[in-house]
Amino acid sequence: MQHRSLWLAASLLGVCALTPLAQAATPLSLEERMAALEARASAAERRAFAAEQQAQATALELQRLKNGTALPDSSPALDARLAQVEATLEQQQDTSKSSSNLSDGFSFNGYARSGLLVGEGLGGGRGGPYVTPAGSVGGAVGRLGNEDDTYMRIDLSKEAYAQNGTRSKFMVSIADGVETSNDWTADESSLNVRQAYAELSELAAFKGNSMLENATLWAGKRYDRDTFDIHWLDSDVVYLAGTGGGIYDVQFGDNWRSNFSLMGRDYGDFSASGGDADVESYILTANQFFAEDRWQWMVNAIGSRKNDSRTNAAGLTPADSGVQSMLAHHQKDFFGREGFFKTALLYGQGLGAEVKNLGSDGELLDDAKALRLALYGQTPLARGWRIAPSLLAEQSQDRYVGGDDYSWLTLNLRLAQEINSNFEMVYEMSWQTMDLEPMGYQQRKAVDGDFWKFTVAPTFKPDMGDFFTRPELRVYASLMDWSAGLDNYSTSDAFGEDGFQAGGLWQFGVQMETWF
Repeated sequence: MQHRSLWLAASLLGVCALTPLAQAATPLSLEERMAALEARASAAERRAFAAEQQAQATALELQRLKNGTALPDSSPALDARLAQVEATLEQQQDTSKSSSNLSDGFSFNGYARSGLLVGEGLGGGRGGPYVTPAGSVGGAVGRLGNEDDTYMRIDLSKEAYAQNGTRSKFMVSIADGVETSNDWTADESSLNVRQAYAELSELAAFKGNSMLENATLWAGKRYDRDTFDIHWLDSDVVYLAGTGGGIYDVQFGDNWRSNFSLMGRDYGDFSASGGDADVESYILTANQFFAEDRWQWMVNAIGSRKNDSRTNAAGLTPADSGVQSMLAHHQKDFFGREGFFKTALLYGQGLGAEVKNLGSDGELLDDAKALRLALYGQTPLARGWRIAPSLLAEQSQDRYVGGDDYSWLTLNLRLAQEINSNFEMVYEMSWQTMDLEPMGYQQRKAVDGDFWKFTVAPTFKPDMGDFFTRPELRVYASLMDWSAGLDNYSTSDAFGEDGFQAGGLWQFGVQMETWF
């Protein structure tokens, strides 16, 4: 803050030096200089943010003048003027402290998508990245031309610096998602505060401590800062969220940093009767990063003491603890080419068998276990072409009923062809194979089959050259088909409903997607 004030003071003096008066043959009198300072102080008083910084700069210059050599044109009148300016500055500083500009340290970020999905014969479209039977256990498919919702998230944050240099930040995230196409959706709204937390970084107390100097402390409700996802599938690789606290960026060595946190989540009522809404899970996390963050090893211990006092939807006693671990490699190129490539292997047992949404599934059994693999990346393919391949697969057993088995694999490929500086053709191909044996859990039936989708999406965007440039405005056509046996998976599943059955169907739509 002191360096910033000195810089502002120097800038003010520089501005004075560049004015026509300063360039005149006759130097400015002290009376003129005081009048100029008073004018600047009065103008700053009308602008809260400028008031705070201008006041400090002006005060520094006044102090320099007072402490300088004797002034030849000093007089009682001039002393009175000087006192008047000082009083104005004092009032100005009090005002700036109580009403600093709201834009100082404020940021506004967010994500949104909204689109219309139309089925054959002008029927309502059906879809979503988790539309298939495998979606019930996390098996996502390609999202392009397959979304019929409006979803938005707004992130508002305010940062400030204390006089000792410590940085503070408050963040709140508000989200909503609906599937209706109406303009007034209050009855269907699921408006929600996803984040409300505060953090401290650049702590003065940690200066000089090589382990903690770059650390960030936080507490509140949030999702983990280092969560990452496969955007083309709308699936996080791992998602850690809840209410609690932690510390980021503990530096154990030049190429080793660590995050630690404790988060709580509510399981609430089970799908079976007799649920106790006061059942929580607690997630203790150690997240390690090595070799300039290229390697990541995450370990989560999950506990829920009351969870085994009830039964799940199958009438069985669920787990009260679990573990989950992930080993990930973040490649900063695409095998020597421009782009990136990421690989993650996840394993979990008990409550940790929900390997993606950590601590979110309270119906898992003690014997539940799951292994998941995620591979994805993106790179320029040729002049004007970009490609983004991804693979997501999981095999899990004994999740909700002893002997159940869920195996699925998704392959997804997105291509973009630049036509001009604002228009491109985007293509997406998805294939998913699954072998699911739920053993009657929630009246689901065993199925074994495949799903595939092909989408063409003419797209407008501000600029070319990157998959992630937004906003995008798209129109699209999607052709989907799947094995007829998948229609029988569940009576509550989209598959098998009238007008949405195996045999091939087209869906059309228009969508916007943006983030900033």
